This record gives sequence, structure tokens and C-alpha cells, in this order.
Amino acid sequence: MARLPLDGVRVLDFSTLLPGPLATLILAEAGADVIKIERPGGEDLRRYPPMIDEDESAYFVMLNRGKRAYSANLKDAGDRDRIVEMAAGCDVLVEQFRPGVMARLGLGYEDLRKINPRLVYCSISGFGQAGARSLEPAHDLNYLALGGMLSLTGDHDGAPVLPHVPVADIGGGTFPALVNILLALRLAEATGRGEWLDIAMAENAFCWQPWVMAQQEAGQGWPEAGRGLMSGGSPRYMLYRTADDRYLAAAPLEEHFWRSFCDAIDLPLALRDDSVDPGATIAGVAAQIARRPAADWVALFSGRDVCCTLVATPDEARRDPDFAARGVFARRVRAGEHTLAALPMPLARSLRRPEAVVPGAPPPRPIDELTAPLWRQRKPAGSAMPHD
Repeated sequence: MARLPLDGVRVLDFSTLLPGPLATLILAEAGADVIKIERPGGEDLRRYPPMIDEDESAYFVMLNRGKRAYSANLKDAGDRDRIVEMAAGCDVLVEQFRPGVMARLGLGYEDLRKINPRLVYCSISGFGQAGARSLEPAHDLNYLALGGMLSLTGDHDGAPVLPHVPVADIGGGTFPALVNILLALRLAEATGRGEWLDIAMAENAFCWQPWVMAQQEAGQGWPEAGRGLMSGGSPRYMLYRTADDRYLAAAPLEEHFWRSFCDAIDLPLALRDDSVDPGATIAGVAAQIARRPAADWVALFSGRDVCCTLVATPDEARRDPDFAARGVFARRVRAGEHTLAALPMPLARSLRRPEAVVPGAPPPRPIDELTAPLWRQRKPAGSAMPHD
């Protein structure tokens, strides 16, 4: 197998649930040897529905495929010493506990840098390692609420809409962790010095709102739900109901796309200048779209530059012929007697593992089964993915 970007990189992963495990999965896909440390009996996500069988969670398998897993009681001195020994030979450590927990266990950055000064130590938390909210429990929905993003999801007459995509977990946790880990690894190669990376999901969600900040900084005030260009106030960025109660996602923002869209739906000329009365234009477009079923619009828009698409169901999205042609869901992950679709990775194919069927997530072994020689042995470039 050709050399991968992270061949030879060792990752010690203490994270659970979504943000950290997705980050270390992407590292593993790029060639890193990821060893997942779980509490005795395995982390809770192993038992989180939907289940493939009685003791195998599809969710866990998708996020933890291709990693090695060991169980350890971090409050036990022997297990903790074993972790310290492992940390001496790793390049990256990822943890997702509340601030201060790892330090109290003797596994904090200041403890481990003494034995491994090159260590890139990544801490993912909701509000960062310090501050008034640092110990406050929260989830993705709370981060979006506090960051102002949730307030823009409804229309001008309604309540915020519950998002079904964990934007803060992935956009504020997973991807910032990945970017910072890779940058810190590059710096460690050059200087021999590691870093402690403080990844705060709530504040990182602000990076996903440049248009919100730009509007305020330009002196136009803060956008409101149902009133901003991308929050329901423009006919050029809107959801429209069809005659058969499907929805079209219309985003003809640029003028040439807007003109093509107006021509396609035969919008009255008096409504096409949406700067005059945006609300009237929205109502006019809605009336036109409501006259025909979704299939008619899909056929009519085919081959036209209108930036308008059907709001697909998850099943329709999985069966989309273009996604199929690009092999988005072609890879499989082995889970016991089953195989299931592997979670697609945002990696160029040349930078990730090429296997059509990748190993799943093995049950955790006792940590004392991981011998020091095995841990310290470096993989040769292009070696196969380690799995037990």
C-alpha cells in the first residue's frame, strides 16, 4: 500500500461520543495508529442505538472503525502508570473530559510533557479550559443557542428550528481539533516542541457565521430570523413548497442565476426586482412553485443554471446516482458478522486508506495486554492498518 500522510503517527484517544472520535477516525483514515482508551466495560456509545446486534452499536462502529481499543481504570495506579508509559511513545493525545479531570488523574499536559516534550495534547470541551462556563455541562444545541446561531433558524413569526445536524460538535469540535493537531504536528517536527490545544466548541461555532458578523461590522445591524439575506428575508435564499407538499431549496443569489430562475418559473416581471418589496417577491415565487409538483420542477430545472434543488429525504440522498457514481457510500465497514456502509470521509482518496472493506471497532482489551515493545515499535511506511 502506498505511503499515507500520517503513517508512523501514534494517537492516544480518550474521547467519547462524537467530536473527538470523528477527529481521530479521520486521523486513522490518513494513516495514524489510533489507540482508543475506554473505561472498563467499554464506553457508553458502544451500547447506543441503533444496534446491529445485541452488543454492537452501528453509531459506535461508524465512528471508531480501524482503531485499536483498550480498557483502563484511570483511577487505578497500575493502569494509570501504563497510560503514562504509552504517552511517552505517542505523538498525539486527544481527550474530551471536563477541564481539570486529566490533570487530577496525573495525565494532564504538564504531567506528560515532562516525559514527552513533542506531545501534541488536544483537549476538546464545550467552553474551553478556563472561564466562567468551563465546567458547565452542555451539548451541541446549547452551544448553538449561546452563539446566536440558533436564533436565525426560524422564520420571522416562529420559534427557532431544532437542527438535526450537530454543527457545533463537528464544525466547532471535530474540524478545529483536526486542523490544530495537524498544524501542531508540523511545528513539532520543526521545533521538537509539542502544544496544548484548547478546542472550545461554543466559540468555534462563530467561524461558521461570517455573513452574520459582516452585516453587523458593515453597520447594517445584526440579522434576524426571517429578515436577513440567508435567514429568510430574501426570495433568493428560501425554501418553497410544491403542489405535492415537497420542498425546493432555491439559492439563486447571483443576478444571472436569479434571472434564469425567474424565467424558469415564469415569475411576473413586476416582482423580479426583489429590492423593491422582498416580501411580495417571496409570496410571488411561492405561488408559482405551489402550482406544480416537485417532479415537474426537477425536470424543468434540469440543465438550467438556477441553483434550485429538491429537498431530498435521507433515503433519496443515499440513492442519488451522482453520489453513487463518485463512490461516496461504496466503502463498507466490518462489524462482527455484518458489514455496513462506512461513514464517508472528507479526505481526498489519495490521502486515505484504500480498502473497500475496513475493519470495525474491536471490543476493548485490558490495557496490560498492550506490551511496551508493541507500543514503541514504529510502523514502516505503507504498512497495513493495525487491528486486533
